[in-house]
Amino acid sequence: MSAIPVIAIFDVGKTNKKLFLFDENYQIVFEKSARFIETVDEDGFACENLESLRLSVFDSLSEIFRLKQYEVKAVNFSAYGASFVYIDEDGKPVAPLYNYLKAYPEELSSEFYRKYGGEEKFSVETASPVLGSLNSGLQLYRLKKEKPEVFKKIKYALHLPQYLSFLLSGSACSDLTSIGCHTAMWDFTQNRYHDWIKHEGIESKLAPIVDADTVVPALFPGNSYKVGVGLHDSSAALIPYLVNFSEPFILISTGTWCISLNPFNDSPLTVSQLKNDCLSYLQYQGKPVKASRLFSGFEHEQQVKRIAEHFKTDIIKYRNVVFDQDIIDHLKKKKITVDDTVNENKKTIFETRDLSDFSDDIEAYHQLIVDLVNLQVFSTQLVLKDTAVKRIFVDGGFSKNSVYMHLLATAFPGIEVFAASMAQATAVGAALAIHKEWNRKSIPNDIINLKFYSASQTASI
Repeated sequence: MSAIPVIAIFDVGKTNKKLFLFDENYQIVFEKSARFIETVDEDGFACENLESLRLSVFDSLSEIFRLKQYEVKAVNFSAYGASFVYIDEDGKPVAPLYNYLKAYPEELSSEFYRKYGGEEKFSVETASPVLGSLNSGLQLYRLKKEKPEVFKKIKYALHLPQYLSFLLSGSACSDLTSIGCHTAMWDFTQNRYHDWIKHEGIESKLAPIVDADTVVPALFPGNSYKVGVGLHDSSAALIPYLVNFSEPFILISTGTWCISLNPFNDSPLTVSQLKNDCLSYLQYQGKPVKASRLFSGFEHEQQVKRIAEHFKTDIIKYRNVVFDQDIIDHLKKKKITVDDTVNENKKTIFETRDLSDFSDDIEAYHQLIVDLVNLQVFSTQLVLKDTAVKRIFVDGGFSKNSVYMHLLATAFPGIEVFAASMAQATAVGAALAIHKEWNRKSIPNDIINLKFYSASQTASI
């Protein structure tokens, strides 16, 4: 029996590192996951263990090359953003992979923004809210200022997906999906690196930009496979939708963060949008994607714990709450418990609600979701306004939440709302980016499973 042609995808998250093999129909035929113990940087702050990650990539590849039932045609990578690996002439890291959660010195930040036009102007130009170390370009600026001797040793600063690609190919490159994710490096008004990159001598430390569908030959032994250049994970997750749907849509990607992504909104960010946690990404074809973020998944988790504690129930109960229109109607009549205002920190008012106002835990849970959806509508409207979007796709945790999906459909009566599910969207996106380089078949049209919700359906339940 002949070996099955596959692509290997390394999907590297902050917590979980996964390896998938997809066949030509984009079905997962092999998967493996690992978690590494973090190390610390020179200040004792937790950071990624680069050596463990490097060894894991090589060990995992050696393992799959020994599986004779598969023929690896290509390898690609998706990984979290805002993280640089600094390599020298020999391709060896010269500094830790600093954690994007590490506090950024206020004095240095003030100096930087003062130098380059002030926070508001600079943030609009780079579509990057002021986020400290989450603006990975500012990590480079900090290294130059605080550790000039290390900065001098740097041949290339590679974002994490491109470093992983470099490990297998020895070819250093930069990718727009990584550059265009709140790095403060890209001038969205000029569609090029921002002037400060050249002024600070950082341009010479950046590898050439290549297209996201680029592949390079492999150095690591195996069969004659090709190596993709890697993608930022949020941008990779959008690719299956861009490939499958041409009509304008918004994707609400839900998890700890709920991010509304509109690839059909290329209007410049306003100061007001930036203050409301909007930003722009660059998708894999180099076009801007306007996005707005909420910390709703985290808030949901915290408030469900509070409900369970108050009503003496188990939090597992709330994984499958069925939508009940009668409860919503009852909450509306009470009025005191319905509020669609949005406060400055973009958190719901549910945490201030008195749980004894509710007759039972399911009523309280419905109110929590009402509050979260009110917030979501505000956030999504920031990127929806004045665009021709006719569909909203919701993926991730909330897509499986009956109460959330019905209320969202009611909130957007003129737009088709779908719960979307797909196994490992980020990894699938990284495979699709280089489809033509490894796959003899056409892209299947059933990669994404959709469930339709509508306001009329909601009202009839």
